[in-house]
Amino acid sequence: MRDRVGRGRARLVANAVNDRPRERPLAPGPAGRTHVTVRRDGGAHTVHAGTPLGELLPREVDGEPTVAGLIDHRPTSLVTPVWSDAEIAPITTGHWEGARIHRHSVALLLHEAAARARPGLHLTIEHSHGYAHAVGVAGATEPLDLLVTALTNAMVELVDADLPLVEQWWSVEDARDHLRNAGWHDAAALLQTRRHAAVAMVSYGRVFAPRFGPLAPRTGMLGDFCLLPDHDGLLLVQGVIDPAPGRGDATVELGAQVQAVATAEARAGAHGLRDHLRWLEALGTTSVAALNRACIGGGVSQLIRVAEGYQEKRIGQIADAIAARRGELGVVCIAGPSSSGKTTFIERLRVQLQVNGVVPKGLSLDDYYADRAAMPRGPDGDYDFEALESLRLELLREHVRALLDGDTIHTARYDFHTGASDPSGGPELHVGGREVLLVEGIHGLNPALLGNIDEHRIYRIFVCPLGQLPFDPLTRMHASDLRLLRRIIRDRHGRSTDAAATIARWPSVRDGERRHIFPHQGRAHTVFDSSLIYEPAVLRVYAERYLLEVPPAHPSYPTAYRLLELLDQFVTIYPDHVPRNSILREFIGGGGFDG
Repeated sequence: MRDRVGRGRARLVANAVNDRPRERPLAPGPAGRTHVTVRRDGGAHTVHAGTPLGELLPREVDGEPTVAGLIDHRPTSLVTPVWSDAEIAPITTGHWEGARIHRHSVALLLHEAAARARPGLHLTIEHSHGYAHAVGVAGATEPLDLLVTALTNAMVELVDADLPLVEQWWSVEDARDHLRNAGWHDAAALLQTRRHAAVAMVSYGRVFAPRFGPLAPRTGMLGDFCLLPDHDGLLLVQGVIDPAPGRGDATVELGAQVQAVATAEARAGAHGLRDHLRWLEALGTTSVAALNRACIGGGVSQLIRVAEGYQEKRIGQIADAIAARRGELGVVCIAGPSSSGKTTFIERLRVQLQVNGVVPKGLSLDDYYADRAAMPRGPDGDYDFEALESLRLELLREHVRALLDGDTIHTARYDFHTGASDPSGGPELHVGGREVLLVEGIHGLNPALLGNIDEHRIYRIFVCPLGQLPFDPLTRMHASDLRLLRRIIRDRHGRSTDAAATIARWPSVRDGERRHIFPHQGRAHTVFDSSLIYEPAVLRVYAERYLLEVPPAHPSYPTAYRLLELLDQFVTIYPDHVPRNSILREFIGGGGFDG
């Protein structure tokens, strides 16, 4: 086995050299500069100018491998030469940005493996599903299970070969020609709106892709992955996930449980995503480059109207499904992660339900918190309002059962100032006839919320912005990045919280979602994709300024810098044509449901 790997490594290294386009070296530093001073951990060191960043940083920190670094607080690949005096720091997989870099690197590894093992295959990294990314497959000539075996073996060989990351600056014209010849037409078209004369290209050998942030310096660091067949595509399950705050171990075992969760999450949103993608194809807007063309060509108003109309139709279909079970359904539970647009979705669902003759009645889970003295605490010692145990579950279930039996109750009330729970201090509530109970909250998909209440009387909806346009076959804006941008803008507008503070809190928000929402995503009866294909171009109007306010020395700066780089790919759309009932208005303001 080791001899085979050794021969494979020699062959792969030779191929990596022979298959590259002509070298386009990175630009050198100032003429005559032979040494530079780097500052790290409070100390200063003089090193040769042009020393790769990776040689100046530790290989690991607290057991976590260093996958990239910071040069003057900007995320940078470890292969980057240091030509000027700078402050440097490591980025490890123990940081959520490091975990993201690792995942993106594994995705490039998959493309490299496909180019070697199946040259006619065309792969596209698609939407994320918790621990996994969907991978679109075109040009396959064999069953998916055999394809998975071939690609996995090729990826393992690349990991064993420990090939270096190649990072080069190309002219825009050269990059565009190369991407067209490789069949990456959307990536080539995106360069038409690029304002710079050069573009950074990255590779682990044969496949050169536009750089969207740093990547791992060597393929030998990328062994934590699992490739699975799923429907008519693949699932790329990542072994390194965003770590929870305060936890050092960012690596998860790729066992049956992780695979099952990833597959369940993918299937939960698969149907809605397929509908979304078919609609985008009909509209002719399947990439960021196509969106930019529509903006430049004056077609953005129609694009907005159609995108909003699609969402309204989808909400109407969900209301129709609920109305069709009138008399049988009693409770509609709605859940989704932070900044998914649940508030506006619920308001629009209310309207559509009433159109169908169904009267919605709301029940707030916030009123069913336990007394503060009985509230569980998280690892940081603070009260954990996200834990299921923070609710008075028996009281909630008793009230819901009574409502479904046609009784009238006084709902509970929770005083956030005193931390006291009053089991009957809320308003009177009755549900009967044409009425249905709407329950919104983080635990809405968890069957433990309502206990032994008949499942046939419950309808669960998962709300999340799932469908994002790709920049190219390797890179697209992650749904969590879109939600973070939404939250940055909303917090700045409505809560006077700056972007640095919002970004700093985001890992703990994501940890709560992973613990309480995503494990139950597969239990949803329907999934509502709350993304709007044009919204990053609108969010840029607001988010760009707020992200620029983050001080370079702040721990949130690397994330702010990365988000600014992503937003820079979009042609700006001003919000004039965004309708007042749009989900986007929940974050940028001016919505018809405000107040």
